Amino acid sequence: METQSIPRPFKFERDRLAFANQLLWHYTPEPGIGQGRGPMRFSRRVPAPDYAHRCFVMIRAARLFLHHAQWSPSGARLTGDEYLRRVRQVLSRNPRKTSPTSELIDFPGYDGLFSFSRDHEILLKKECGGAWRSYVLRSHWRMVLPLSPAHQQWTSGWLHDQVQRGGSPLVHLVSFPALTINHGMVVFESKKTGHGMEYQTYDPNDAIQPARLEYDDARRSFYLPANAYWAGGDLKVIGIFRNWWI
Repeated sequence: METQSIPRPFKFERDRLAFANQLLWHYTPEPGIGQGRGPMRFSRRVPAPDYAHRCFVMIRAARLFLHHAQWSPSGARLTGDEYLRRVRQVLSRNPRKTSPTSELIDFPGYDGLFSFSRDHEILLKKECGGAWRSYVLRSHWRMVLPLSPAHQQWTSGWLHDQVQRGGSPLVHLVSFPALTINHGMVVFESKKTGHGMEYQTYDPNDAIQPARLEYDDARRSFYLPANAYWAGGDLKVIGIFRNWWI
């Protein structure tokens, strides 16, 4: 009987990519707003980045390696061509499923995706897919439908339940119909607070440290603090890569 692999819980130090999704714009909060909640002014970066609009590409890759790869740090390292073959095998798998233990793709010489991507950045950037994958995503249809407070309450409960079970749910952050944010993250920790929930996430825009996502019970709303591309404020969250329709 086939042994079903149980995905490793996502560990930020081990399972993130060593490089970041680059920002196409410089973002500056409008002055005089206060608390980082105002609109952003933006201008194009010069020179233009060569690896942008890949947030969904990167969280999909992180999920695929979490569910379909295993790491053998004590093993002898392979040739570049052999690693390329194995990377392609992993990236061809279904991000909504987990491989049986016997079908995991082994990566000797490395202890996780972070160390592997640090040494093989060019390979992974090329193989994970172009920016078009962040636009042509199966789940994007969901953001055009109403995301009610009840839906956001359900989403927060679902995220917490998934994390407590050892899962690492992927989320789509939106402000639709406004286009101030359209972004993907991996949620890997959750804890209850006095006003709701706090989630730790892997933000592909930041290869250095985790990001914080909050949920407020009273308002039944998610909140993302200010960062390099977001002025801070409420937004909507959708769980993605969950099943065949989203």
